[in-house]
Amino acid sequence: MPRSPQAETAVALDRLEALVRNRLERLQYGPDALDGFMAGAGLPLDDRTSP
Repeated sequence: MPRSPQAETAVALDRLEALVRNRLERLQYGPDALDGFMAGAGLPLDDRTSP
């Protein structure tokens, strides 16, 4: 049975939320990936210390 467009949208948003949370968690435990992205994009890096 086909789903309504509203149901499809809700499922898509749930999947998107899970994906974003997963990627943010990866960045939290691997900050070097973000630093590498910023350096590759030519963005300035602040001298920050680990908490």
